[in-house]
Amino acid sequence: MTLSVTTDNDHDTNTAEELDPEENIESVDDETEQDVDKTADGEHEGGGSNRGRRRLRLGAAAAIVIVGLAGSGFLGWQLWQERQIDRAGQEAQKAAVAYAEILTSIDSTKVDENFAQVLDGSTGEFKDMYSQSSMQLRQLLIDNKATAHGVVLDSAVQSATRDKVVVLLFVDQSVSNANVPDPRVDRSRIKMTMENIDNSWRASKVELP
Repeated sequence: MTLSVTTDNDHDTNTAEELDPEENIESVDDETEQDVDKTADGEHEGGGSNRGRRRLRLGAAAAIVIVGLAGSGFLGWQLWQERQIDRAGQEAQKAAVAYAEILTSIDSTKVDENFAQVLDGSTGEFKDMYSQSSMQLRQLLIDNKATAHGVVLDSAVQSATRDKVVVLLFVDQSVSNANVPDPRVDRSRIKMTMENIDNSWRASKVELP
C-alpha cells in the first residue's frame, strides 16, 4: 500500500495559488471595465436615440407651424379677395342705379346732352348698339316732344367679380309726348352688366328680361 504524504510546503503552495490576490484583483478589474464599457455603450446608444426623438419632435413642431402659417395666409388672402369683391359689387351697384336713371330719362330739348351722358356711362356691346341707334332715335324724340323720367325703386347684385358685376334693377319711368301729354308710368325690370374700365364702372350690356 502506498501512502501519500502532504507536506506543509505543498499545502502553502496550493493555498497561495487559490488565493493569489493579484490575479483576483485583475479579474475584478476586467469585469468592472467590461461593465463600464457596456454602461457607456448603453448611454451612448440611449443618448443618440434621445437626440433622434428630440429632432423628430422639433421637425414635427416646425411642420405644424409652417402648415399653420400657410393656412392662415391662405385664409387671409381669401378674406381679402371676398372684401374686394364685396366692394366691387357695392360700387358697381351704385353706378348702375345712377346710370339706369340717366338711361330712362330724356328731355326732347336736351337730346344731345342726354345721349352724351348715356354714351359716357357705357362700354363694349351696349355702347356700340346705342351709338348706332341714337341718330334715328334723336329725331323721333324731337318730333314727338317726348320726355321721360326714370326712378330706380330697388336694386340688387346678382353676381360679382372684381371687374364685372351684374345688377338687377326695378325702375319706374313716367313718359309723356305730344300725343299723350299726361305722364304714363311704366314699370320695368332691367338687368345691367357693369364692367370696371379704368377704375370707372360702365354698362356693357343692358337687358329687359
